[in-house]
Amino acid sequence: MNFIKRMTILSLAVLILPGLTGCWYAAAAGAGAYGGIKAKEAGYSLQNPVKKEAPQKKSDKQETK
Repeated sequence: MNFIKRMTILSLAVLILPGLTGCWYAAAAGAGAYGGIKAKEAGYSLQNPVKKEAPQKKSDKQETK
Protein backbone atom coordinates (compact mmCIF):
# COMPACT_ATOMS: atom_id res chain seq x y z
CA MET A 1 0.00 0.00 0.00
CA ASN A 2 2.87 2.35 0.76
CA PHE A 3 4.30 1.78 -2.74
CA ILE A 4 1.02 2.75 -4.43
CA LYS A 5 0.74 5.91 -2.36
CA ARG A 6 4.34 6.87 -3.15
CA MET A 7 3.85 6.28 -6.89
CA THR A 8 0.64 8.33 -6.90
CA ILE A 9 2.35 11.30 -5.26
CA LEU A 10 5.31 11.02 -7.62
CA SER A 11 3.10 10.87 -10.73
CA LEU A 12 1.08 13.90 -9.57
CA ALA A 13 4.29 15.85 -8.99
CA VAL A 14 5.58 14.95 -12.45
CA LEU A 15 2.34 16.10 -14.08
CA ILE A 16 1.69 19.28 -12.05
CA LEU A 17 5.15 20.84 -11.59
CA PRO A 18 5.95 21.45 -15.29
CA GLY A 19 2.62 23.21 -15.72
CA LEU A 20 3.46 25.65 -12.98
CA THR A 21 6.73 26.80 -14.52
CA GLY A 22 5.17 28.86 -17.30
CA CYS A 23 7.01 27.17 -20.15
CA TRP A 24 3.87 25.31 -21.18
CA TYR A 25 1.96 28.58 -21.41
CA ALA A 26 4.64 30.19 -23.56
CA ALA A 27 4.68 27.18 -25.89
CA ALA A 28 0.88 27.25 -26.20
CA ALA A 29 0.94 31.00 -26.93
CA GLY A 30 3.58 30.48 -29.61
CA ALA A 31 1.58 27.71 -31.23
CA GLY A 32 -1.53 29.90 -31.23
CA ALA A 33 0.35 32.81 -32.78
CA TYR A 34 1.78 30.57 -35.50
CA GLY A 35 -1.69 29.22 -36.25
CA GLY A 36 -3.03 32.77 -36.49
CA ILE A 37 -0.30 33.79 -38.92
CA LYS A 38 -0.94 30.76 -41.13
CA ALA A 39 -4.69 31.42 -41.07
CA LYS A 40 -4.11 35.03 -42.14
CA GLU A 41 -1.87 33.84 -44.99
CA ALA A 42 -4.67 31.50 -46.09
CA GLY A 43 -7.08 34.45 -46.29
CA TYR A 44 -8.96 34.20 -43.01
CA SER A 45 -9.54 37.30 -40.92
CA LEU A 46 -10.80 38.07 -37.44
CA GLN A 47 -14.49 38.67 -37.86
CA ASN A 48 -17.61 37.37 -36.27
CA PRO A 49 -18.27 34.82 -37.74
CA VAL A 50 -14.81 33.92 -38.97
CA LYS A 51 -14.82 33.59 -42.73
CA LYS A 52 -12.40 33.53 -45.61
CA GLU A 53 -11.89 36.76 -47.51
CA ALA A 54 -12.80 36.76 -51.20
CA PRO A 55 -9.77 37.08 -53.46
CA GLN A 56 -9.42 40.43 -55.21
CA LYS A 57 -9.97 40.47 -58.94
CA LYS A 58 -6.94 41.29 -61.06
CA SER A 59 -9.06 43.59 -63.23
CA ASP A 60 -9.64 45.89 -60.23
CA LYS A 61 -5.95 46.72 -60.02
CA GLN A 62 -4.69 49.34 -62.44
CA GLU A 63 -1.10 49.26 -63.55
CA THR A 64 0.82 52.50 -63.72
CA LYS A 65 3.47 52.87 -66.37
